[in-house]
Amino acid sequence: MISPTFISELAAIVGQPHCLTAPEDLLCYAYDATRIEGRPDAVVQPATTDEVSRILRLANNEGIPVTPRGAGSGLTGGAVAMEGGIVLSTERMRGMGAIDRGNLLLTVQPGVITGDIHKYVESQGLFYPPDPSSSAFCTIGGNVAENAGGPRALKYGVTADYVKKLEAVLPSGEVIEVGTANAKGVVGYDLLHLLVGSEGTLAVVTGITLRLIPKPPEIGTLTAFFRDEDTAATLVARVFDAGIIPRAVEFMDRAALAVAGDTAFIPQGGRAALIIETDGKNGEAEREMDAIRLLCEEAGALEIRRARDNAERESLWKLRKNLSQAMYRIAPSKINEDIVVPRTRLAEMVAFLRETANARNVKIAAFGHAGDGNIHVNVMADRRDKEEYERALEVVGEVFRKTVELGGTISGEHGVGLTKLPYVGMELGPEVARLSRGIKALFDPKGILNPGKAIPGEQGGRR
Repeated sequence: MISPTFISELAAIVGQPHCLTAPEDLLCYAYDATRIEGRPDAVVQPATTDEVSRILRLANNEGIPVTPRGAGSGLTGGAVAMEGGIVLSTERMRGMGAIDRGNLLLTVQPGVITGDIHKYVESQGLFYPPDPSSSAFCTIGGNVAENAGGPRALKYGVTADYVKKLEAVLPSGEVIEVGTANAKGVVGYDLLHLLVGSEGTLAVVTGITLRLIPKPPEIGTLTAFFRDEDTAATLVARVFDAGIIPRAVEFMDRAALAVAGDTAFIPQGGRAALIIETDGKNGEAEREMDAIRLLCEEAGALEIRRARDNAERESLWKLRKNLSQAMYRIAPSKINEDIVVPRTRLAEMVAFLRETANARNVKIAAFGHAGDGNIHVNVMADRRDKEEYERALEVVGEVFRKTVELGGTISGEHGVGLTKLPYVGMELGPEVARLSRGIKALFDPKGILNPGKAIPGEQGGRR
């Protein structure tokens, strides 16, 4: 428990209305999307970099844990205060500057909703490609902390590819700037990309300069349905063999399709689907769509539907982005993993998931960014049934082992947080773990910032 004096000092920094200690308020900040609970002793909502600096300096002096938090939409427990202390919420830090059109840059505070960035820059004929499925409510600061991706990462890359410069506050309260707004820059170690994806364990980001690109004027979208999952998964690599790099290639297995929406959406015999999108200019999107349609027909697609206008396209993507919540129609508890395998091994992984579900008597629904091999594996169970839930957790370990065996990684965009911490040793060797702990100690000698998360060898890990 933190002292009343400490609480008073926090309130003096952020203002009494933005220092929360009432049980009902603390409960609201005790969870992220994993539903793991870690109740803080206080929640602070700073509005400026100076306030963040003063909070961290105070907490560091007292050895009080600080858990940075954006919108709480994370899927690995990264924003859960498992050791109590302070939750530092960036929700009031929603400043968004003017677009620097000459340099194609935009500077924002971490609490800005990612979808608001999309709307703003696209209204100006520009494009910020990273688009996590939670973009309607997740924040850019959380995206930076987790190095978020999304469907368009296939063609355009992830958050790290668009962050040019960061302002951040170290646990000591010292404010630093890393990266450069220039087109090039190789002075010193690349601390920018060390902070991107560090899950709030090294510093609290307070300012983000993003790179923008021109908005592609043409978009083509189709959905192809197949009789089996293996055919759909194999087709993904064939698209790239044909020299086409789509904007997105999304996969849905039979379990995902079954809960996706109205059953009339699925043609008779449909057991898997791909959503494929292209973009470009001067007819490029349509030419690629025509070539992809031909590949789908050659693969024996049951039905191919082209979006006729933007309304149909948005309706299709809404269905895909709602899949994560739709999983609860299968079972009341979800273990959501985001493995990545090479595209050429995607069909092997899809077959493994199906065979494992049958052999272990568990429900698995798989969907996600098949174009870059990033599949969201949802192991569905009922947490109240101890035996069933333990079996589901064992299956998660089996999925991770198979992923590494196929040359993949156990997380493509969700991060490690708490839930993946017990499995990190499958992928990272002891020397990498040692170096990671050394970096953490250099940035955060007292270990106050998001303790017990992300770092291999740290204590922690929970489902």
